[in-house]
Amino acid sequence: MDARRYDQARPGYPDALVARIVAGSPGPDVLDVGCGTGIAARQFQAAGCAVLGVEPDVRMADYARSRGLQVEVATFESWQPAGRTFDAVIAAQSWHWVDPVAGAVQAARVLRPRGRLAVFGHVYEPPAEVAEPFAAAYRRTAPDSPLNGQPARRPLDLYQAAYLKFADSLRETGQFTDLEQWRFDWERSYTRDQWLDLLPTTGGLTRLRPDQLAEVLDAVGGAIDSLGGRFTMNYTTLAMTAVRADAS
Repeated sequence: MDARRYDQARPGYPDALVARIVAGSPGPDVLDVGCGTGIAARQFQAAGCAVLGVEPDVRMADYARSRGLQVEVATFESWQPAGRTFDAVIAAQSWHWVDPVAGAVQAARVLRPRGRLAVFGHVYEPPAEVAEPFAAAYRRTAPDSPLNGQPARRPLDLYQAAYLKFADSLRETGQFTDLEQWRFDWERSYTRDQWLDLLPTTGGLTRLRPDQLAEVLDAVGGAIDSLGGRFTMNYTTLAMTAVRADAS
């Protein structure tokens, strides 16, 4: 994974989401789980928070540090907080890499009473004119990939169901209250080059050989050209949040 490309291509998060998490937390100390290159962390820093990142990928961590973020290299489950606690624990596009049971327990361990856990990520649905040529090219180049069983455009309710499973893990700890699912809808326009920069940072494309990747990108690029060289992406950002119960 090219950390610089990832950082430049991947979208940030709605300002309204960041503001709501900050307003709903008892203080400014934030732990960013799976912080990657620091995309979300920098938004929380800009909102006045002190952010510590935890990231298992050394390349991502090094890039985040180069952008001014303090990062410790570890998986969240194995990370040693050494007595440190936080007002908010966030996980942006990363909680699916965390063991849901161990992650919930660790989050409860490091949150102060009334601190907020917020797990969030994007659901993006390219228009069919872009999604269908991508799916067809991926099937041709990687016919054995398990991702080929997925529809070209994945329905939002599948992601909402996954976030509800996160909530179940939190409830089972007995240490969280006020579980809520938030939703933010927005859109962004992409040029051909902008979308082709982002695609290689996603899902199954990170595992393709260079020749396979080139074939997929060529098909998608042609599709975007047929739309006039740009298209509008509809994004939904989902968040599952919960509050750490008082110690009593």
